[in-house]
Amino acid sequence: MPIHAQELEDLLRQSFPDATISVAGDDGVHMSAMVIDESFRGLNRVQQQRAVYAALKGKMDGSTAELHALALTTKAPD
Repeated sequence: MPIHAQELEDLLRQSFPDATISVAGDDGVHMSAMVIDESFRGLNRVQQQRAVYAALKGKMDGSTAELHALALTTKAPD
């Protein structure tokens, strides 16, 4: 079952409540997200993205995952 943009944003918001989050994608399987959060300050890009993937709570795990591809942009606020 595909994931909807709002559901993806809600999952991210649980882990990053104060973040600026933008989710795009219309097919529910291939989406993009931008997460800008203070918790990323001092972390490298891989560490930031791992934090986001952890927030997805398995939605991208395995061959039957709800979300197949996520183009992800992460950073700390300017």
